[in-house]
Amino acid sequence: MTEGRLARGETDTCLKKVPQHRFDLCLTEKALDCSATLYNYFVMERIGYITSAPNLDAVFAALADPTRRAILTRLASGEASVGELAAPFDISQPAVSKHLKILERAGLVERGIDKTRRPARLNPEPMAEAVRWLEAFREFWSSSFDQLDDLLQSMKNSEEGNTK
Repeated sequence: MTEGRLARGETDTCLKKVPQHRFDLCLTEKALDCSATLYNYFVMERIGYITSAPNLDAVFAALADPTRRAILTRLASGEASVGELAAPFDISQPAVSKHLKILERAGLVERGIDKTRRPARLNPEPMAEAVRWLEAFREFWSSSFDQLDDLLQSMKNSEEGNTK
């Protein structure tokens, strides 16, 4: 078997490991694009590009919307019902429910059952995974900004030397 290729009979085992959001993506694509997406996923997983956080795409997609970020900010202070979450916004309760559904799929929100209410509560673990992933780039950005500071300082020094 060559690197990145699936052996006969290995496909079923691998398909069980594919995250649900990859299959959801395939439902919206043509069959050929779907097989390419799944094949790329398997290859990326085998060579180590896919790590333990396959849900990062869903987390960042959920965080991309300002309304969902505001809902998460509200839930950081405690659980709330859909009606309580909808109050500060100029949108309907069904629209807030749709936002909550996206946050639930990303794992950022959990829903409970309390008599007739279904309060939502914040689940911070997926966000912590996203922060850990971003932390890996902190050293890169820090060194890039240090280099920029050095360049600006040298330009300032040379400009001061030319004016004297």
